Amino acid sequence: MYSVRIRDHIMIAHSLDHPGFGPAREMHGATYVVDVTFYQSALDEMNVVIDIGLAQRIVHEVLEKLNYQNLDELPAFKGQLTTTEFLCKAIFGRIADRLKEKFKGKMLVTLGESHIAWASYESVVA
Repeated sequence: MYSVRIRDHIMIAHSLDHPGFGPAREMHGATYVVDVTFYQSALDEMNVVIDIGLAQRIVHEVLEKLNYQNLDELPAFKGQLTTTEFLCKAIFGRIADRLKEKFKGKMLVTLGESHIAWASYESVVA
């Protein structure tokens, strides 16, 4: 299996309004390191998994819409607990929507919320 990983980051604010989140129920900020990994079992006609420039541009454009945002105020996340796991899938969906005509493989989105904690979402881009 071949892979290509693109790294970027976002800074967001949010609150997690559920008793299970303790102090994170209040508004707080997070800086996520975002890794998006693309997988293919075979290389394409250009001998690549995905055009790195294209992947980098799309990942950055998707993340740019979330960067420096209060997620509690974004209509797309209204009423959601914007946990790290939830954000992984949301980011996956936005990237997959932009790439589905250009990439037909597996993709993994990983958000690192600290040096000791990460969450991921992985699926096939369809």
